Formats: sequence, C-alpha cells, structure tokens
Amino acid sequence: MPRVVFILVFALSAQMAHGAHDSVNHDSENIHRLRLYHTHTNEHIDVVYRKGDQYLPAGIAELDHFLRDHRTGEVRHFDPRLFDLLSNINASVGRPNEEINVVCGYRTPWSNAFLRHRSSAVAKHSLHMQAMAIDIRLPGISTERLREAALELHRGGVGYYRREAFVHVDVGRVRRW
Repeated sequence: MPRVVFILVFALSAQMAHGAHDSVNHDSENIHRLRLYHTHTNEHIDVVYRKGDQYLPAGIAELDHFLRDHRTGEVRHFDPRLFDLLSNINASVGRPNEEINVVCGYRTPWSNAFLRHRSSAVAKHSLHMQAMAIDIRLPGISTERLREAALELHRGGVGYYRREAFVHVDVGRVRRW
C-alpha cells in the first residue's frame, strides 16, 4: 500500500510541476515589453509595460519619461495603446524584441511651433502634442516595410517620411500620408 501512495504522490507532483511550468510559460507570453533607443538623447530603455490586460503604472511612467520632449524635458502621459501598436508593428515584421529607434515622441506646443517654423510637414495640431504619436525607425527594416506593417494594422495614422527615413505612427483616426 505505501508503494501505491508513493506512486500517486509522485504522479501528482509531476502533474503539478508540469502545470506550474505551463503557467510560467503562459504568463511570459502575456508580458509586453518594449526596447527603445532615442536618437536625440542617446538613451536606451528596456521595459515591461503590460502583463496580460493590465498596464503597469511603473513601466508606463518609465516610457512617459523616456519619450519626453527632448528640447524642453517636459513629460506627458502617453496613450498606452501607442505602446501596444509599437509592439504589434515589431511582431508583424518578424522582430518582436527588436530595439526601436525613436526620432520623436512627445512635443510641447512650443517644440511643435519651433518645428512648424522650420518645416511645412509639421501639423499645427500634431498628435505628438497629445502624446498619441511617435516617429520611429527599425534597424534592418526598410521604412517602406515599416510603413506597410503599420498600415496593415489599421490602428491609427501612418506617415511616411522617405527622405528623413522614419515612419510616423499614432493612435488617432486611421489615415495615411
């Protein structure tokens, strides 16, 4: 009889360990991470910003600070859907953990006016000022491919800046330019 109990205990332990392993794998699949490099500040960030359906306040705060207006240092709270969009773009080009180069994140109204004075391509009511837009590059992926990946997601605006070699993505209305 003790041998049967031992076998049952061993079998249950093995099954529980297997279940725990599945749980760990399942949890790791629900971890959403971004790796970013800011081209103006030369800063890098590797942050988990969401687990499952829960955005992590500390991770979001790190991203908000990282994407601050590099001219003024002002920080604004970003729409977290933008972070999901970046993650989805990376996945759609087959580079789910690749570091994204950030050309521009948040812009204060002052920075936006400064850029508008220098270029007619800068929108007067840019979504950068609402922390709903970001300009990016992905090393090893052409800007044309990056633009196509963003357009295929149908999740907001996509601007293509071939000469400057970056793509604008936002979580506003679906449109392209």
